[in-house]
Amino acid sequence: MMMIPRRNDFDLLDDLFKDPFFSNHESKMMKTDIKENENGYSIVVDLPGYEKENIKIDAEEGYLTIHASMNEENNNEENGKFVRRERYFGECSRSFYVGEAVETEDVKASFKNGTLKLEVPKKEKQKEIVEKKYVQIED
Repeated sequence: MMMIPRRNDFDLLDDLFKDPFFSNHESKMMKTDIKENENGYSIVVDLPGYEKENIKIDAEEGYLTIHASMNEENNNEENGKFVRRERYFGECSRSFYVGEAVETEDVKASFKNGTLKLEVPKKEKQKEIVEKKYVQIED
């Protein structure tokens, strides 16, 4: 008769969730689609579970930055303990280069059902016309 050593810490759920199917290494990343059209760019960012008030967007020094934060729900130990915890709480941000001519007020944004939609115009920095000067040649 063969004896198999018994594991005292055996938990069926732990073994099940160690399967690669359940692993998510990109949980903190903002999933983003960017589409170019003739007037600018449409940016769509998935932010499920976030509130509009906790999302900040600014354009500075050529970069459009999206910053989102989510507070942890009040979890009372009296209601039980977590067997698995995958939802992310905290802060995350992502930046995109949009050009130095784009200002914060140029960007249009909307947020509905956990999806942030941004419209960013294509703008080029106005080049200053500099009068050409020549070196005087002396006699």
